[in-house]
Amino acid sequence: MRYGHGRARRAAAALAAALTWAGVFTGAAGCTPGGDGGTGGAFGKPAAREDSIRVTPRDGSKGVRPDRPLRVEVPDGRLESVKVVRSQDAQESPVPGRVSADGRSWRPDAHRLALAAAYTVDVVAVDGRGRRSARHTTFTTSVPARRFVAYAVPENRSTVGTGMIVSLEFSRGIADRAAVERAVRVTAEPAVEIRPHWFGRTRLDFRPEHYWRPGTEVTVALHLRDVQGAPGVYGLQDRTFSFTVGRSQVSRVDAARHTMEVRRDGELLATVPVTAGAPKTTTYNGKMVVMEMLEVTRMNGATVGFTKPDGKGEYDIPDVPHAMRLTTSGTFLHGNYWAEDVFGRVNTSHGCIGLRDVKGGGSDTPAGWFFDRSLVGDVVEVVHSKDREVAPDNGLGGWNMGWREWRAGSAAK
Repeated sequence: MRYGHGRARRAAAALAAALTWAGVFTGAAGCTPGGDGGTGGAFGKPAAREDSIRVTPRDGSKGVRPDRPLRVEVPDGRLESVKVVRSQDAQESPVPGRVSADGRSWRPDAHRLALAAAYTVDVVAVDGRGRRSARHTTFTTSVPARRFVAYAVPENRSTVGTGMIVSLEFSRGIADRAAVERAVRVTAEPAVEIRPHWFGRTRLDFRPEHYWRPGTEVTVALHLRDVQGAPGVYGLQDRTFSFTVGRSQVSRVDAARHTMEVRRDGELLATVPVTAGAPKTTTYNGKMVVMEMLEVTRMNGATVGFTKPDGKGEYDIPDVPHAMRLTTSGTFLHGNYWAEDVFGRVNTSHGCIGLRDVKGGGSDTPAGWFFDRSLVGDVVEVVHSKDREVAPDNGLGGWNMGWREWRAGSAAK
């Protein structure tokens, strides 16, 4: 098949900025070909000590004080690009700032951070030897005492795939889940039954029985102000936001056949050769939803315990192209320029799904072709992998739960 051009790039999509899941949305990912060990694609933090891009506050920080400095620095070389986005109440805003004259540091124009906000930082730098590397970090700021907020997904006025699930992550544990649930209303046009499901005390998701119909307009009303979520703790928000469901795209990865069938509105667009998780680090089965899209990110084995005897990571790839997150635990579908003769033939990754690419990310490669035709909210389903099904609360995995079980997760009976 022929892979088309067209660079409708979607750098860091809304999901990374919007959640207190920021604690697992790190700047280093943990799946790449070669090596044993195994968390099925999971990864963690902090970034390895040898990281050439330093971001303050630390990746995954929660409850950051508004007077804490926001800084991006490199020990040598120069910053090529810095993008900082603030998300409040499902609304994204760019954070303006300036790179220093020597190109080694970035500072925001404002001296204080916003309260009750989630921040995403995306950095690309060139070191002293001309090598590019990327960093993707997130953190959340403090919420006023005795108050709680919901970090919402997806972003206001966004266009998403048909698999998008409305997800609210609360800044504090909710004791009266029924009261909070009743204060949130999710509606659609054309109308469809939408039901809530709680995952623990801090996360509330909403979805219909089946994937959204293309063209559906979804409205989310958060009437949380002064709602008591726990003894003496009250909601802060009274806000409504909406999003649009775009075309349907569902991709089916067959780990045994090393292929991915990409279907648009039910019609087969392409069959793409892939490499999935190796026998000791298999890829999850089940339905996963694209949570964020990054043109380039770093993947470092040291962040997940894939280490050599000297403590360094089994791999450290600073410029993985066309990276699309599928789970909070770290499963990605991404471009791969370092492997040869594996796509369509053998599974070699640490749990991710790899597509052929070139260094820097090519437009006329399978990975570039797929990235440019994808949306946050698209569904990627993995079959015939020798692993368990992905958990419903791992990313937006709620489609792996039956409708009756999903409805049973409501607190407002």
